Amino acid sequence: MNVFLWVLQILLGVAFLGAGAMKATQPKEKLAGNMTWVNRRSAGTVKFIGVMEILGGLGLVLPWATDIAPILTPLAAVGLALIMVLAIADHVRAKEYPVIPVNLVLGALAVVIAIGRF
Repeated sequence: MNVFLWVLQILLGVAFLGAGAMKATQPKEKLAGNMTWVNRRSAGTVKFIGVMEILGGLGLVLPWATDIAPILTPLAAVGLALIMVLAIADHVRAKEYPVIPVNLVLGALAVVIAIGRF
């Protein structure tokens, strides 16, 4: 089970690091081509979400790997799952149904990590 959780933590961590870095560093106008939801948010909010995803991605791996405050790993997973729940709600409100499965899968993986590491 430990190896399985490590694989999930690393994969999900890399996914959120990449997505977060893109949101935190790219201008809102450039992101709007692939992510229609950014048009409903301010540039600051998009960058904030990106930074939170970066921190969550790091939190999935670093605390458990270094054994420094390992409780932060399941807490990061809970935070990322919450971000996915909020993303799903936003997509439902905007009737953007095709993107919801991605949020469901990422959120479910985060929940598995949270449960496995608590």
